[in-house]
Amino acid sequence: MERNIETATAQPPSVPRLPVMPLDLDWVASVQANTSAIERRCATLPGRRSVKKEYQAAWLLKAISLMDLTTLSGDDTQNRVRRLCAKARQPVRADLLAALDMKGLTTGAICVYHDMIETAVDALEGTDIPVAAVSTGFPAGLSPLHLRIAEIRESVAAGAHEIDIVISRRHVLSGNWQALYDEMKAFREACGDAHVKAILATGELGSLRNVARASLVCMMAGADFIKTSTGKESVNATLPVSLVMIRAIREFHERTGYMVGYKPAGGISKAKDALVYLALIKDELGTRWLQPDLFRFGASSLLGDIERQLEHHITGAYSASYRHAMG
Repeated sequence: MERNIETATAQPPSVPRLPVMPLDLDWVASVQANTSAIERRCATLPGRRSVKKEYQAAWLLKAISLMDLTTLSGDDTQNRVRRLCAKARQPVRADLLAALDMKGLTTGAICVYHDMIETAVDALEGTDIPVAAVSTGFPAGLSPLHLRIAEIRESVAAGAHEIDIVISRRHVLSGNWQALYDEMKAFREACGDAHVKAILATGELGSLRNVARASLVCMMAGADFIKTSTGKESVNATLPVSLVMIRAIREFHERTGYMVGYKPAGGISKAKDALVYLALIKDELGTRWLQPDLFRFGASSLLGDIERQLEHHITGAYSASYRHAMG
């Protein structure tokens, strides 16, 4: 990994929004995944890419700027969401940011259930931090289609800038790519100007080949991002799944010229894991994807560990987790 990195607050020109494209079943059928080769490649990543000292601190600040700070619990309250939004506005303690000479750092977004959209929008007023809402019968995605579409429209009307939808896993498991395409296309149309992230729930798709094909179909149908997981499955984001999805994004870009974003979610809770994912993105897609319009971490506990690592970098000592409260 290179030592130099753009400042965490630098924003490049926006990428053109991906249009809905025709479903190319020949392209989908041609997609394969060599599981053993993928696993071998991923096994080498943690040892091959590392950064230390001030360079590590810079990459950890970058990771913060790429987070969808998330609360998706049944006991969410308005006060919890307001505290989380305050954390998104200032994700690292002021004294640590001053020591790092970092100004204007925020997380990439806040992600909540529909009922908390209005609270989050109000709490983030005056910032550029977008509100993302999970939708379409999250996390299982098994409610009637018309209700899932209506849920998207309600969330957009409530002020959500981004919608994280879940696909119907049965379409992938049965190889019904037309049904998956039609569903994803309907979700994209319901989102209007709000960007849509397609959650594949990769731990429930059966094979890496299915992950690759589902990724491609969702991109053809207009997904602005493809995302690994809801965070509620037994297996969430993994490096092999990420490599498959990232290479699908790369192939799609090479063939169409359009950039699609990537979001690993679930199970990424340590700063060292975030660094590995950033290295993977830089290796496979390039530096342009290391911006919040093309890459996000779906995270809740990750921020706390990164903040602890930054304090260690500054002071030489690890602090207790309660010194870096999430809200």
